[in-house]
Amino acid sequence: MNSPFTAPRADTEAGGAPCVAITGLASAAPPHVLEQEAVIEQAREIFGARSALFAQLEPVYSNAQIARRQACQPLDWFRRPVGIAEKTALYLQAATDLGEAAARAAMADAGCRADQIDAVVFVSSTGIATPSIEARLAGRLGLRADVIRLPIFGFGCAGGVLGLSRGAALLAGGAGRRALVVVLELCTLAFRHDRLTKSNLVATALFGDGAAAMVLEAGGEGFARLGAAGEHMWPDTLNVMGWDIDAQGFDVIFHRDIPKLVTMDYGAARTAFLARHGLREGDIARPCAHPGGAKVIEALEASFALPAGALDAERAVLREHGNMSAPTVLYVLDRLRRAGQRGPVLMTALGPGFTAAFQMLAMEATR
Repeated sequence: MNSPFTAPRADTEAGGAPCVAITGLASAAPPHVLEQEAVIEQAREIFGARSALFAQLEPVYSNAQIARRQACQPLDWFRRPVGIAEKTALYLQAATDLGEAAARAAMADAGCRADQIDAVVFVSSTGIATPSIEARLAGRLGLRADVIRLPIFGFGCAGGVLGLSRGAALLAGGAGRRALVVVLELCTLAFRHDRLTKSNLVATALFGDGAAAMVLEAGGEGFARLGAAGEHMWPDTLNVMGWDIDAQGFDVIFHRDIPKLVTMDYGAARTAFLARHGLREGDIARPCAHPGGAKVIEALEASFALPAGALDAERAVLREHGNMSAPTVLYVLDRLRRAGQRGPVLMTALGPGFTAAFQMLAMEATR
C-alpha cells in the first residue's frame, strides 16, 4: 500500500511538495488550580438550593474522573454573576498573556526565533476579540510585519486538530517556511449563574482553561511529520454542540448524547477518511484523541477496538486538566511525545458542526 506511514521516510510528499513537520510543541496553563472537590462544594452552594436538577446531576462531578483543572480566575470569582463585558475584558487579558507563554515555549522548543515565523494561526472559540489575539501577540513576540495571520473561531473542541491542519496548509509548497499555531480556550469564563440547565451544570463539572502552541516547518526536522488531513460533518446536527450568546455571555449547548454519536457514527466516518487516503484501521499505531469526558473516552476505546484503559494519555490529561476544549488534544500529543510514541498516529477530535476532525502524524524519535 502506498502510504507515507509504511514507506521509508521521505522529505517530500508524493507530489513533490515538502513534508510539514511539527518542530516545536508546548503548553501553558493559567495560574489558578480548581480542585474538583472544592468545585463540587461551591456548585452545591450556588445551585443546590435553587434547583432540584442539581441533586440529580451532582454525581456528574465525581463521575467525570477529573481531579483538578486550571482557570484564569480563582474559585471565588465564580460566586457572583458576571456579564459579557467583564468576561470579554478578562478574556482579552488572559488570552494574550497565556497565548504569549505558550508561543514562546513552542518557539524555544523548536529552536527558532519569532522573526523566522512566516504565518501565525490563532484558534479559540471562548472569547471575542477584534483585533484578534494573534495581532495583539505580534508586538509582544516580535513577529515580522509581513507575517500571515489566520484567526479561527467556532471549531470548539475540534480546533486543536483543525488548527494544525490549517497551519500546515499555509506552508504548502514553501520549503523552510514556518507557521506558529496557538490554540487557546478559556472555557471557565462561560460559567453561568442564571442557567439552571443540564448543559450548564455538566459544563461546570468538565471544563478548564489552557493553551498549547506548535511550530510547523515545511521540510523541517521534527518529532512528527504531517500526513493526510480531513473532516466529516454530519447533516442536521447543528444543535449537538455550540454556544448561545446573550448579555450574560456564552451559554453552552449540549443537546444530544455525544458518546452515543461516537458509538453509532464516528467509526464509519473515520474508516471513510482513511480509505480516501489509501489507509486502513490497521495502519494506525495509536489514536491521539480529544478526551471530551470519561464516557467519550470509553466510547472512543470501543470504536477503535481498544481495551478499556488503553487511552491512558487521554485519561491522564482529563484527570489533571479537565476538558479544555481545543488545546486538550495537543496536551495528549505532548504526553505521547514524551512517552516515546512512534509510528503512525491519528489525531482526532469532535466539535461543533457536528464535525469529526482527522490528522495523520508519523511520530519519530523524541529529540
